[in-house]
Amino acid sequence: MVNIKAFTLVSAVERELLMGDKERVNIECVECCGRNLYVGTSDGFIYHFLLEEKALPTGTTTFTATKQLHRHLGFKKPVSELRAASALDRLLVLCDSCISLVGMHSLEPVPSGARIKGASTFALNENPVGGDPFCVEVCILSVKRRTIQVFLVYEDRVQIVKEVSTPEQPLAVAVDGHFLCLALSTQYIILNYSTGLSQDLFPYCSEEKRPIVKRIGRQEFLLAGPGGLGMFATVAGISQRAPVHWSENVIGAAVCFPYVLALDSEFITVHSMLDQQQKQTLPFKEGHILQDFEGRVIVATSKGVYILVPLPLEKQIQDLLASRRVEEALVLAKGARRNIPKEKFQVMYKRVLQQAGFIQFAQLQFLEAKELFRSGQLDVRELISLHPFLLPTSSSFTRCHPPLHEYADLNQLTQGDQEKMAKCKRFLMSYLNEVRSTEVANGYKEDIDTALLKLYAEADHDSLLDLLVTENFCLLTDSAAWLEKHRKYFALGLLYHYNNQDATAVQMWVNIVNGDVQDATRADLYEYVVDFLSTCADQQLVWAHADWVLQRSQEVGVQVFTKRPLDKQQKNSFNPDDVISCLQKYPTALVRYLEHLVVDRSEQKAEYHTHLAVLYLEEVLQQRAAPSHSDTTATETQTKLRRLLQKSDLYRVHFLMERIRGAGLPVERAILHGKLGEHEQALRVLVHELGDPAAAEDYCLWGSEGRGAACRQHLFHTLLTMYLQAGPAAPELAVAAVDLLNHHAGEFDAAQVLQLLPGSWSVQLLHPFLTGAMRGSIHAGRTAQVALGLARSENLLYTADKMKLKGRAIRLSDQKLCQLCQHPFTEPVFVRYPNGGLVHPHCAASRHQAPNSPSPGTRT
Repeated sequence: MVNIKAFTLVSAVERELLMGDKERVNIECVECCGRNLYVGTSDGFIYHFLLEEKALPTGTTTFTATKQLHRHLGFKKPVSELRAASALDRLLVLCDSCISLVGMHSLEPVPSGARIKGASTFALNENPVGGDPFCVEVCILSVKRRTIQVFLVYEDRVQIVKEVSTPEQPLAVAVDGHFLCLALSTQYIILNYSTGLSQDLFPYCSEEKRPIVKRIGRQEFLLAGPGGLGMFATVAGISQRAPVHWSENVIGAAVCFPYVLALDSEFITVHSMLDQQQKQTLPFKEGHILQDFEGRVIVATSKGVYILVPLPLEKQIQDLLASRRVEEALVLAKGARRNIPKEKFQVMYKRVLQQAGFIQFAQLQFLEAKELFRSGQLDVRELISLHPFLLPTSSSFTRCHPPLHEYADLNQLTQGDQEKMAKCKRFLMSYLNEVRSTEVANGYKEDIDTALLKLYAEADHDSLLDLLVTENFCLLTDSAAWLEKHRKYFALGLLYHYNNQDATAVQMWVNIVNGDVQDATRADLYEYVVDFLSTCADQQLVWAHADWVLQRSQEVGVQVFTKRPLDKQQKNSFNPDDVISCLQKYPTALVRYLEHLVVDRSEQKAEYHTHLAVLYLEEVLQQRAAPSHSDTTATETQTKLRRLLQKSDLYRVHFLMERIRGAGLPVERAILHGKLGEHEQALRVLVHELGDPAAAEDYCLWGSEGRGAACRQHLFHTLLTMYLQAGPAAPELAVAAVDLLNHHAGEFDAAQVLQLLPGSWSVQLLHPFLTGAMRGSIHAGRTAQVALGLARSENLLYTADKMKLKGRAIRLSDQKLCQLCQHPFTEPVFVRYPNGGLVHPHCAASRHQAPNSPSPGTRT
């Protein structure tokens, strides 16, 4: 693990200041309370210094210790431990197994001489049980007995409150509330001195190594465990953190969140409580004291006192980021929450996330970078600004200061590697597309969408068109110049259209179709322009390009008018007469437009129907005049003409008859005769001029369509008569007559037909007709019988109902009132409605509705 600089070792008290030239005098213990530093020595002296901290312009910190006074305790024994109780203005001093109270500033013993004897070590309860601010709780380990004593220490007296026995001699103790964390001879335990209950933690050998027990937070302790592990334990006897790996020969430990520091004979090691990794190693020989005092860490040799000054967490985090150690930096930043005010932390943490995101981005770790950018709420313009010219010229964005990264632009970041640059741009496209519709984009959507458009255009990306046809905030000036630079003229047209500049958009597309500019985005661009104009509400724009679309293709161009959606308010509609006038130069388009009016829109204007029929007729005549024409089959146009003549009732029949007469179009002439009601003439044309019995039969069917069975029967009888009148001179008509009867037996009155048929025709010849006629006759008779039976049955039901009504007794008196006029009955004559109401006969005659009944009173 590469070291980071978490702490700097600074000298606090030099040897000469402390003991002069006394070679045999050693430092035994230290205590620090605010600016007050106390040192206990091996010759029974206590020294009091004032520490002055000074920050240098270089960023380092120095300490100046000013000696206040020193005092000998009167013992030839070393001063073993010092503990300050600032609330009492007292210093607790352990010397020669006796704890004395001295003044913090005078170092004089208290006048009462209060002391605690027989103590091997002691610990102050930093989470006291009692609420008295004028005393401190002290836990004492007895020198000889396997007991622990709890005292209340006041300004000038001490009071024992609890004594608890232990299974082994206790060697070290830390206190939190009622809980004691103890190092016994062979194991660590948690003991609740209030209840006496204990919890074993883990074993250790006190003969092999010095036990360490240290309170590091509320209900949590740090212990020197087996195998060179620093173990964490709660008062419940469990560990909520992973252990740290330190030296087997640890002498002392201290905590300065988020670090655990350990001291051995040669080094001070720094471990993170967040990820348990060793972060720093400081050479330090002959050290034997390592303690933390209210966030200040002091380390001492036998001759000097030093302070481990922590670097600000922000500086440590920045150092980690500078070393590209992103995960460690993030862990440290997250752990700094408890040391930094909430608002300041949030600002700092967001910035760290953003910086980490750029580090991951530079290493092409795009998924990690994206998550960090999102979590850090990055102003996405910071990322866009790495790509030259992507931000619009009107953007007021300036990069964050101090900067989030060290790169001037993408070229510097990738060192000119085109493949890496392409990957970065693809990531930016993806990221911008994701955030453009989220809160991240609020306030600068124009910058994001404009940058996205530029990236798409530069990469020839398919999403460019999707961006432009949906809601977007692309700035027109910048985007238009960029699209033109990259020859994205079709997309440029979409941009103009989105910005309500349809005339410019259409002209751009027209230029592409004409070949004035090159853009192969859409091979069907002409059809696209036609579709666009067909939905365009700007009629002036449509008229301006109508000739252009029709000149390229009449069949497609006319869709500008035929595919136009119907608008209920008619705001988007064109006057058909104006369109027809425009299409006079384009006959194919004119025909298609008239078909649209007549067939698709069912316009009920005779002029359009007649005009379409004339155009069909002219084309048919032109086709017939062509040398390659064949009379055997009808052309598509001729079929359309016949269909129009048959289906429409709006064209000018006489006008068309004059045009068709003598043109050699018997079917069309027959249809027109039929429209004039001249059915016999029509059939005569089809039978005698055209000689097409099938066409004559079809005429009978469509000519009677919607006019009832009698009309159809009349037409078929007329045709049959025409066939039979020809006589033996036209045997083919006799065959047609037989076929007509046999195929349409149900359309004839069999009795009339039998009177018309020649006596020479055999029954076998007319077998299908006769069979069909018999079946029809029998079916009709049986149907009539069924109807008659049903009518009789219904009549019986009504008769039965009437009998039931007549069979009921009805009481009538002069007190009974008519329900219509509310007058009494004066004679025994009345009308009874089905609902039981009685009325006068003359009242019933004037009313057809029963009183209080929605149904007519028809039964009396």
